[in-house]
Amino acid sequence: TFTVEEAVETIGFGRFHIVLFLIMGSTGVAEAMEIMLIAVVSPLIRCEWQLQDWQVALVTTMVFFGYMVFSIVLGLLADRYGRWKILLLSFLWAAYFSLLTSFAPSYIWFVFLRAMVGGGVSGHAQGREENKQIIAMCSCSNPFLSLGKVFWLAGSSLIIGLASVVNPTIGWRWLIRIASIPGILLILVFKFIPESARYNVSTGNTAAALATLQRIARMNGANMPEGQLRERAKERRGRFKDLIHPKYRRTTLQIWIIW
Repeated sequence: TFTVEEAVETIGFGRFHIVLFLIMGSTGVAEAMEIMLIAVVSPLIRCEWQLQDWQVALVTTMVFFGYMVFSIVLGLLADRYGRWKILLLSFLWAAYFSLLTSFAPSYIWFVFLRAMVGGGVSGHAQGREENKQIIAMCSCSNPFLSLGKVFWLAGSSLIIGLASVVNPTIGWRWLIRIASIPGILLILVFKFIPESARYNVSTGNTAAALATLQRIARMNGANMPEGQLRERAKERRGRFKDLIHPKYRRTTLQIWIIW
């Protein structure tokens, strides 16, 4: 018998992981553009709606407040219903509310809609972190893990470059619409992203997990380990109290402080 981790290590790094890295890395481009958008739009909405300093600051605060709250909710839902579903939902959600923001008739609507965008963007991390672990299992020294940060920097640079051209010509509303395009395009490649094999075995769906592993092996031109996939299902998933269980409490607190 073999486990999912043993299968991933046996298959090794290959074409599947490169394509997966590029797709999931591109979520960092979309995420950075949506988050950094406020920095290049704030001066314009300040003038348009005659805002005070605290009102401008509140926009950014609410984006990250939405990110914080919904990252907890979507993380729990991803544990319970699967990474793929939540990742797709988050992209649809973020793109929808981002487009709505470009039609915001007032400051209050703008703040609310950007908070919703922050909530949607928080779901991107559910799939990205899962796939980082898949790539990491294949090679501890894999350079792709370090290169992943380039996507965020590319997205930040792209939105600043676009703002310098779009804002003075057709305005900030069109900048928001253009910034939502990467997220919409990524929805079109979701068929390539498989559901997490680890999630499938945790729900007892061994057949689906095995199919995913076999697909990875075919793309990489590698062989599956001999034997049968055997791993215990988890009856309880997606519980917040697991984060503060004595076994994980120290790790949870350390991660929270680091972030």
